[in-house]
Amino acid sequence: MLELGVKFLISYFIGSLMGAMIMGKLRGGVDIRTMGSGNAGGTNALRTQGVFFALGVVIIDIGKGVIGAGIVPELHLPFIPEDPMLSRTWLTICCSAAAVLGHVWPIYHDFKGGKGAGTFVGTLVILGPNLIIGVLLVWAWVLVVSGFVGLATMSAATALPIYLGVAVLPDAQPIFIYTTVMAMLIIFWHRSNIQRMRDGTEHRNTGLMIFRRKDPGKSDDQP
Repeated sequence: MLELGVKFLISYFIGSLMGAMIMGKLRGGVDIRTMGSGNAGGTNALRTQGVFFALGVVIIDIGKGVIGAGIVPELHLPFIPEDPMLSRTWLTICCSAAAVLGHVWPIYHDFKGGKGAGTFVGTLVILGPNLIIGVLLVWAWVLVVSGFVGLATMSAATALPIYLGVAVLPDAQPIFIYTTVMAMLIIFWHRSNIQRMRDGTEHRNTGLMIFRRKDPGKSDDQP
């Protein structure tokens, strides 16, 4: 249990290194949590700071997931013996979850972070790289149909455990459980997006929609 606890914390601390805040410091102290939607993620970074800033945010946030899932579980730590009773698979799952939790509740930034999607994708690079294309296809399809980034993210996260439940169970239970929990959390973390969609105030990327209805009486930001 000592190995699990220490490596969980290491992954959490790595996850707490926010891409938006790192890029903001490089930009001269920009804090996108005070701009746009207030979310410290790639979408808000793109809307408020532009492509290159957002690209840096996404690379850092995905990279945290890769490190948390792929490097931390394999670390040989001094004075921390490897636990022979600890499943390496579940250790990797726990470290992956810790990186995502660190992104959402970063200890370095008053526990105010992003919504976890980028770091979650980073963990999938290690846990199931063959799943990423499917996740991205679902995300892109919902985005071009609806215009809502948040809805696309929630849909892609939800589709993943559904697919795994049909295709891999009863095998691969750890990743099924992990993706199911992450899907529920990602929906919870997007609850403000859900409320804005209900209110009709959520930002809509109509320029990306393939079934866009042109209405001169409404702007691009209106549904």
